[in-house]
Amino acid sequence: MSHSKAEVLVGGAVLAAALAFGVYTVQTTGFALGADGYELTASFRSAEGVSVGTDVRLAGVKVGTVTGLDLNTETFRADATVTIRDGIQIPDDSAIVVASEGLLGGNFIEISPGGSLFYYAEGDEVLDTQGAVSLISLLMKFVAGDDEG
Repeated sequence: MSHSKAEVLVGGAVLAAALAFGVYTVQTTGFALGADGYELTASFRSAEGVSVGTDVRLAGVKVGTVTGLDLNTETFRADATVTIRDGIQIPDDSAIVVASEGLLGGNFIEISPGGSLFYYAEGDEVLDTQGAVSLISLLMKFVAGDDEG
């Protein structure tokens, strides 16, 4: 079986492109093998637009990732598990909010740090949460002229 130089070069280029695509995919989705960090849990009224792999940000900087999202059938709330990078300490009076990147952007989890001298530890639950605000429901209230709340 004879291979021309061009076939070997094209095959190498295809293999390099596939490898580069794989690296890009891993970096953009936040997927990491054996990622170091600690887990926190939070319960949201609405986690609309949030899924596993969604960024967790503090002051606009990615400090973690959503690693689990399930419906609690007793409370009918979305229970999220987030993994925070080692070395990032979150005060234990901090709030965790589902925020939006803009009018057409995606959602992410924003941590609003508190002023406590004590920090969350592995497995702690963040009690101060705020779910996603539905843009459609806000627009409907505006159009309908709803003066409530």
